[in-house]
Amino acid sequence: MNGMIEKPWTVAIISLVCGVIWIALLYAVLGSMGDKGTFLSVVLLDTGESTSFPFTIQSAMWLVFFFGLGELLKRYFVAEKEAAELQRGYLPEDENTMLRVKDLPPVFKGLNEKVEDASLFLPQMIHRIILQFQSTKAVDQAHSLLTSTLNLHEHEIDLRYTTIRYVTWLIPTIGFIGTVIGIAMALNYAGVNDMANQSALSEVTTRLGVAFNTTLVALMQSAVLVFMMQMVQAREERALNHSAQYCLDNLINRLYV
Repeated sequence: MNGMIEKPWTVAIISLVCGVIWIALLYAVLGSMGDKGTFLSVVLLDTGESTSFPFTIQSAMWLVFFFGLGELLKRYFVAEKEAAELQRGYLPEDENTMLRVKDLPPVFKGLNEKVEDASLFLPQMIHRIILQFQSTKAVDQAHSLLTSTLNLHEHEIDLRYTTIRYVTWLIPTIGFIGTVIGIAMALNYAGVNDMANQSALSEVTTRLGVAFNTTLVALMQSAVLVFMMQMVQAREERALNHSAQYCLDNLINRLYV
């Protein structure tokens, strides 16, 4: 499951399919709720008489929203894998063991035998620190390497959320575009109809109300994605910090010349 969810195209396809299913399910559920469901359906899906549902601005926003959810799900699984690495016992964890240069080859061999994904934070840190200490026999340089590696991985995590940050910007933008288009269409309708007619005035106000629904839905979707992004990114950064602390406690502080 984890391997499949980490593939970019697989995540995108699954997310879009889930988005289509959600739109159909939402339409079916709201359609069975009577007048209240009709109101929510107009707000969330734009199913008014003058629209071409399901090809609406709201449908596009739901698809982008689920794409963002898929990216967050991928990052969540990666964060869980990073956290699980701390339980694999790569390093001695007792209070008495000290590590000299001659003690490191067995640790290095055990790391290579246990590791399943060498691209994860903890295996990379241990690998680099052991090689650094074997070549320089200097604990301070090994500690400096740990700090540099930590900073590098923090920057890498930030880059991994570029797509999600773009999605959280894109959804409100689509919503504002929908609002502008809706207002323009309402004003155009008013321009070609007699506004002294009560029914024409009512139609214009209805179209203006529908126009602002896209912005409302977009802001709600963006708020959900931003909240979830903060939670998942914090989880991933916490796993990185714990990995660095693990290396500091069980490797750097045990090195002995």
